[in-house]
Amino acid sequence: MIRPRAVLFDWDNTLVVSWEIIHESLRLTFLDLGRKPWSFEQTKAWVRRSMRDSFPDLFGADAARAEHMFYRHYRAHHLRRLTPLQGAADTLAALHRDGMPLGVVSSKQGDLVREEAAHLGWSAYFGRIVGADDGPVDKPAPEAVALALEGAGIAAGPDVWYIGDTGIDVTCARNAGCASVIVGADPPRDGDRPRTPDHQVADHAALQGFFRRYGITI
Repeated sequence: MIRPRAVLFDWDNTLVVSWEIIHESLRLTFLDLGRKPWSFEQTKAWVRRSMRDSFPDLFGADAARAEHMFYRHYRAHHLRRLTPLQGAADTLAALHRDGMPLGVVSSKQGDLVREEAAHLGWSAYFGRIVGADDGPVDKPAPEAVALALEGAGIAAGPDVWYIGDTGIDVTCARNAGCASVIVGADPPRDGDRPRTPDHQVADHAALQGFFRRYGITI
């Protein structure tokens, strides 16, 4: 890996803790549609792609209704239960002070991600926050990465790091020709397919140490 000129982040469970609220919202959506809810483990194994890409496979003709139901449940509680991942705020603040261009590429609806970033006081850290439905295609398509870099004067490439927590983040980085970094102890998978990132760290403390190896003040 080479020193980054820009850093892009996934959002959920890379910068903020959100598995519980995602699972609860999905559980209620299943119940609304008269279906048996998933276990927490099933939710964690499945939630990767945007709803535009994944809900038609899961809910068929009910996909639009299911999306409306999910976001109704999610919006009812997400800001109250939103919690930064330990060390994430320090990572972002330090990179921002260092002058590193930052952005977000998420599978969650873009308006929700921007609302959460504003709630946490993080909006000023990011040049662009890109989520589902912000462009013609969603992550892991390379167009989502290009949209996040728009205006920064930096093209996607190996000097752009994409930091996430799952295999779809590795896929997203690879599709765009960027370097991939995974935060977390679990081996990353994209569905049933294992993915090998360019680098993996256990947590944000280790991520900060990795940045320092490249002379970045953090």
